[in-house]
Amino acid sequence: MARVLVTEKIAEGGLDALRAAGHDVDVRTGLSPEELLGVIPGAHALIIRSSTQVTAEVLEAGTDLVVVGRAGIGLDNVDVETATRRGVMVVNAPQSNILSTAEHTMGMLLAVARSVPQAHGALMAGRWERSKWVGVELADKTLGIVGLGRIGKLVAQRASAFGMRIIAHDPFVTPEAARKINIELVDLDTLAATADFVTLHVVKTPETVGMIGEDFFAAAKPGIRIVNVSRGGVIDEAALAAALEDGRCGGAALDVFASEPTTESPLFSQPGFVGTPHLGASTAEAQDKAGDTIADQVRLALAGEFVPFAVNIAAAEASETVRPFLGVAEQLGGIFAGLHEGLPPVLDVEYAGELAGYDTRILTLSVLKGAFAGTTEEPVSYVNAPQVAAERGIEVRDTTTVTSRDFVNLITISGGGHTVAGTLVGLRSEPRLVHVDGHSVDVPPSPHMVFVRNDDRPGVIGRVGTVLGDAEVNIADMDVGRSDEEATALMVIATSRSLPDAAVAALRSAEGVLSVAVVDRA
Repeated sequence: MARVLVTEKIAEGGLDALRAAGHDVDVRTGLSPEELLGVIPGAHALIIRSSTQVTAEVLEAGTDLVVVGRAGIGLDNVDVETATRRGVMVVNAPQSNILSTAEHTMGMLLAVARSVPQAHGALMAGRWERSKWVGVELADKTLGIVGLGRIGKLVAQRASAFGMRIIAHDPFVTPEAARKINIELVDLDTLAATADFVTLHVVKTPETVGMIGEDFFAAAKPGIRIVNVSRGGVIDEAALAAALEDGRCGGAALDVFASEPTTESPLFSQPGFVGTPHLGASTAEAQDKAGDTIADQVRLALAGEFVPFAVNIAAAEASETVRPFLGVAEQLGGIFAGLHEGLPPVLDVEYAGELAGYDTRILTLSVLKGAFAGTTEEPVSYVNAPQVAAERGIEVRDTTTVTSRDFVNLITISGGGHTVAGTLVGLRSEPRLVHVDGHSVDVPPSPHMVFVRNDDRPGVIGRVGTVLGDAEVNIADMDVGRSDEEATALMVIATSRSLPDAAVAALRSAEGVLSVAVVDRA
């Protein structure tokens, strides 16, 4: 019997299932951070929602913890890195609220089209403003969906029933996969210029923060209406307020905000604005699903069984020989996705050398985990990475060969005209990027990398270094690889931080530079 500490309201059905399994369910809601530290010792499992902060301090105090279960999708309130380091499994309920969120999106879409809240408020205040709140129909309008994951697809299905034309922007979905569900993939500028309505279904990453801002509204169709029931911060709220003020945006409906709780905002004074206090998952059904799912995951974890929604434990399945390569495989996946700006329809992963004699499936999952990092509304784990690939129409082919000419072991990812390869070197098994698009290099993978393909002639390296210096960006590592087939070279640069847009533009216009790719990973 294990002690299961529950700090937030969870569906009783799930808790009853844990009790039936013989566990001691200790419900302590409303705990302060200090009180949580006092009761976590002796708990084998901790079940939370979004309010409880599972910090490194909490994890260190929970010396008996086996699993932390988040009854929902997001894990912003859980220190997953510390949990992993301490051997604590972290599980969530990634599919519990997708239907509720999609339905709330449709509700907000209708509300912003017909000004339902504004008309209701006027009527309740004693004003019959029938002529003031003239709306628009959804039929025959174009809906632009940003983020074509599970929720985006559910919204597309429902919007199609209203007679809307659907376009979408998602660099991690192939055009073939989108065509199968009658959706046209476009770039973000085209979506802005074409769509009458836009709904957002993206995770909050450095790339998506503020993605709907001044540049978007400058390119947007006049009167465009925006709905966000995904993550706060992906819309620049000041830019949105300005666009509502001057009429560039015809209406906006937000369920999430950059800072929560939000009770004051310049948006609230705009007559075309509709707001709700983060209610996307707030249905009885979603709450029950989340509670039931997380209780089941915790029960499996405590029993030592396979846990489908574990987000940080699948590495334990790797053999002692394969396990050291998990990190470099994930890094290579992220670098490849950044170079390709997504993933191609067919992804080839080859394992050469000693690795070929082992089960390398977990490494392929690591590659996918790195490639999909930060691209879906739920965390991508070793468990759900193949499902994410299948949903996006990506075929993953892995092969092995015992022959490796230059390295004892080598992992190579290729597809869509790009190739990256990496390995571990030295007694410390340090990761190295050793091959990029036909060029041999030797650079440790880094969160911030710049790939500059240039004419193989004097002076180009100096010009690149000058641009980085002027931008006050330090070079942490750098190597230059030459191509055996053409008179070009490739500079692979690990930088101290992300390269500013102006510096990227300066590099691309520098004499002798043929192309520039910037890869920033979380």
